[in-house]
Amino acid sequence: MLEVAGLAAGYLGDRVIHDIDVQVGTGEAVAIVGSNGAGKSTLFRAIAGLIPVLDGRVVLDGKDLTRRPAHRIARAGIAYVPAERHLFPAMTLKSNLVLGAYPRRPDPETLELVYHLFPRLRERQRQQAATLSGGEQQMLAVARALMARPRLLMLDEPTTGLSPKIAQVAFEVFGELKERGTTLLIAEQQVPLALSVADRGYVLENGRIRLEGPSEELERNPEVRRAYLGVA
Repeated sequence: MLEVAGLAAGYLGDRVIHDIDVQVGTGEAVAIVGSNGAGKSTLFRAIAGLIPVLDGRVVLDGKDLTRRPAHRIARAGIAYVPAERHLFPAMTLKSNLVLGAYPRRPDPETLELVYHLFPRLRERQRQQAATLSGGEQQMLAVARALMARPRLLMLDEPTTGLSPKIAQVAFEVFGELKERGTTLLIAEQQVPLALSVADRGYVLENGRIRLEGPSEELERNPEVRRAYLGVA
């Protein structure tokens, strides 16, 4: 489905990520893991068209999206949920969801699905987004992206600001999304959580892919266990 080949990107002409190759198959969950500052968010912003691609290609289902504007990439089927969430705080939860489907009308079946995945959102649909807790705001950000019925859902550091318990709940929902056939690309510092859901993973260090492979192999890799899993 998604092929990222030789991708380089950064800010003000300075490269933050270099020669990145990432593949995501239809129905797969793939994790991009690494420490803070490794380049995960830069990679996601480049794929989503929010920062310039300096080299390489971004291809979705054979369609080259490299250097296309962000709104064209979104309409091609890539939904991006940033760590900052970017909700409309003065609007109700329900209105945020409706905007997620734009420019199409909200699909009742999709709305029912997000309420099934996140029951608390149904209970709070008339509340302003600003009044929600951090965990509820994260739920809303993911649910709003799902309203667009994306072909690929990219989650950038989805556990930012969440308690360990709420983070675990969030990843249980991501696991259900995967079981329902949603294609996921997840950037996450909490490596055990990310690998628990992902079929495959890439370890990003200093803007370059350091390791890659099936999640089970990465969990057993001595470098990953020492650096990210706290196991000597």
